[in-house]
Amino acid sequence: MQAHAPPARFAILLAFASVYLCWGATYAAMSIGVRLLPATILAGTRMSVAALIMLAFCALRGKQLFYSRSIMARLAILGVLMLFGGNIGLVWAEKYLASGLAALLVAIVPVYVAVIESRLPGGEQLRPRGILGVAFGFLGLIALLWPTLHAALSTRGHSFRLQLLAVVAVLLGKLSWSCGSVLFRRMQLEVDPLVAAGWEMMAAGLCDLAIATVTWQWPHAVWNAESAGAIGYLVLFGSLLGFSCYIWLIHHVPVAKVATYAYVNPVIAVILGAAVLREHLRTSEYLGMAAVLCAVILVTSSQMKSGRPAAEIEVGPVEYEA
Repeated sequence: MQAHAPPARFAILLAFASVYLCWGATYAAMSIGVRLLPATILAGTRMSVAALIMLAFCALRGKQLFYSRSIMARLAILGVLMLFGGNIGLVWAEKYLASGLAALLVAIVPVYVAVIESRLPGGEQLRPRGILGVAFGFLGLIALLWPTLHAALSTRGHSFRLQLLAVVAVLLGKLSWSCGSVLFRRMQLEVDPLVAAGWEMMAAGLCDLAIATVTWQWPHAVWNAESAGAIGYLVLFGSLLGFSCYIWLIHHVPVAKVATYAYVNPVIAVILGAAVLREHLRTSEYLGMAAVLCAVILVTSSQMKSGRPAAEIEVGPVEYEA
C-alpha cells in the first residue's frame, strides 16, 4: 500500500493545480472572448459544446443519462439558476470590468451561500468566525466597488456607469448561483455528478442560445482563431478538465481543502489579468481583495452550529464557478 502513496500525492497535487489554474484562467479567456462574441453566444456555445462532450463521455462509461421527468426538470431549473443566471451576467460584465475584479466579485459566493443557508427555515447557522467572515466580505465589497461607484456617481462619463451596471450584473448573477447551490443541496438528487453537470450545462446553453437568436446577436459575432481559442479553452479546461478534477478531489480529499479553490482562483485571475491583459487594480481594490479573501477563508473554515464545516455547504453541490 505504501508504494502507491507517492503517485496518489502527485495525483492530488496535479488535480489541485488543474482546478486552480484552469478555473483561475477562465476569467482571462472570457475577457478575450466577449470582445469578439456577444455574451449569450460565448456562454451558450461554451455550455452547449461542453454539455454534449460531457454527456457523450458519460454514455461511453455506461452511466445512466435519463431520469424521471421530475428529476430532469429539477436539473433544468438548477442549470438555469446556476449556469445561466449565475454566469451570463459575469460573461457580459467582463466586457467592461477587469477580469481580476470580476473574479474577486465572484469570490464572494461562499459568503452568499452561508448567509442564504442561515436565513432559511432549518438552515445551518454560522458560528462567530463565520459571522466575522461575512462582515469582512461586506467591507471587502465596499473597498472593491468604491472606485467604480465614486466614478459612476460623478460626471466622468457613460463608461463608468456601464462598469457599475456590470458590477451589479455580476453580484445579481452570483446571487442566482448561490440560490441554486442551496436549492441543489436541499434537493439531494440521486444523480451522477458528471451527468447532472452535463444536463445543467445543456439547459444553460440552450437558454443562452435562445436569447442570442431572439435578440438577433449572431451578426455581431466575430469568428476567428482568437474567439475559437477562447471558447476552446473554456470548454476543454474550464468545463471539462477543471470540473472533472474538482469532482475527483471531492471524493478523495477533505472538503475544507477542496474549498480552497474559492480563494486561490481569484488570485490566479488577478495575476493573469495583469500579465496577459495588462490589467491593474487600484490600491483600494487590492485592499478589498485581501478583505474578500479573508472573508472566504473565515467562512469556509468555520463550523456551523450543527457542527458541520461551512466548506461542506459551499462545495457540497455539483457546481463550478467560472
